[in-house]
Amino acid sequence: MKVTESRHPTKYWHAIDHDRIQCDLCPRYCKLKEGQRGLCFIRKNEQGAVILTSYGRSSGFCIDPIEKKPLNHFYPGTSVLSFGTAGCNLACKFCQNWDMSRSREQDTLMDQASPGAIARTATEHGCRSVAYTYNDPVIFHEYAIDTALACREQGIKSVAVTAGYINPEPRKEFFAVMDAANVDLKSFNEDFYHKLTGAHLQPVLETLEYIHHETDCWLELTTLLIPGENDSDKELQEMTQWVVEHLGPDVPMHFSAFHPDWKMRDTPPTPPETLTRARSIAMQNGIRYAFTGNVHDEDGESSYCHSCGTRLIGRDWYVITDWRLTADGCCPECGEKCAGVFETKPGTWGAKRQPVMIAEGERDEE
Repeated sequence: MKVTESRHPTKYWHAIDHDRIQCDLCPRYCKLKEGQRGLCFIRKNEQGAVILTSYGRSSGFCIDPIEKKPLNHFYPGTSVLSFGTAGCNLACKFCQNWDMSRSREQDTLMDQASPGAIARTATEHGCRSVAYTYNDPVIFHEYAIDTALACREQGIKSVAVTAGYINPEPRKEFFAVMDAANVDLKSFNEDFYHKLTGAHLQPVLETLEYIHHETDCWLELTTLLIPGENDSDKELQEMTQWVVEHLGPDVPMHFSAFHPDWKMRDTPPTPPETLTRARSIAMQNGIRYAFTGNVHDEDGESSYCHSCGTRLIGRDWYVITDWRLTADGCCPECGEKCAGVFETKPGTWGAKRQPVMIAEGERDEE
């Protein structure tokens, strides 16, 4: 079945001459003639205005553990309804979700759902939150914001999984409705960003500082460590020192393993020892909550009290194996507060992955 594009108005653009307009959503500033799309693919010049062509359409819905986003200190153990669209405003040669983020086919967007339908579905399935993920939600800015507002009315939290490549004005609007974010800090090297993502580092750092200092959005970071590209001791030292200095020691950092994909199939997978080394460097530099990802490492996946070393939350992959936080989120041994967003008890979702179809009757009228 051929999927027809949706056409939703946007506001972050301006005319630059008689036949071109500029998209102002992200630092790419794509300049578009009539009918032309931005690098993200889903924002298009139509009749002299930028429209969003993926509003209300998704590449699929799935209920995941929140730890898979990854978020380890935001309602641990709970379920999250996850979805994305198509396209991306970065061009990462190592993309692990390239089938969606690099898609140029509208038929990728086979699932249709309004913001209200997504919020109701999350409620009916007992999800604590909805995640905008798989591809970067900043490019489906209007759809994500409307969905987050609908979720807020239902008491459902919103989670952005993003590279943080967005301009200040739309950034303010976007993160005002997000309750948590995991931001991919892909490297701490401008050459890496330019060569392997087609983007720049500084706008990402500005996004991180904005989220942490100017919003109530809970923040965690992820860095995919690629052998020979961003895994040197020097870079890891500089990155983690910057995080402590500019964001503070309580922002969790996840170091995850690369596997050969997209345009980097000849690069070897990340050895587990690299992740352990990165975690160690982070903790030596003052990061209180550092984690390994994409490998089986119960020690590296668990949360510890930064004061006395007591294991507070044990994890085995995405399963909570130990919970020792007090009702007010403190260590039971020394009383030190653990940074995060916690309830009295963890969720019990476990490692399940459950695809979800949003039925016709659950859709709002367009």
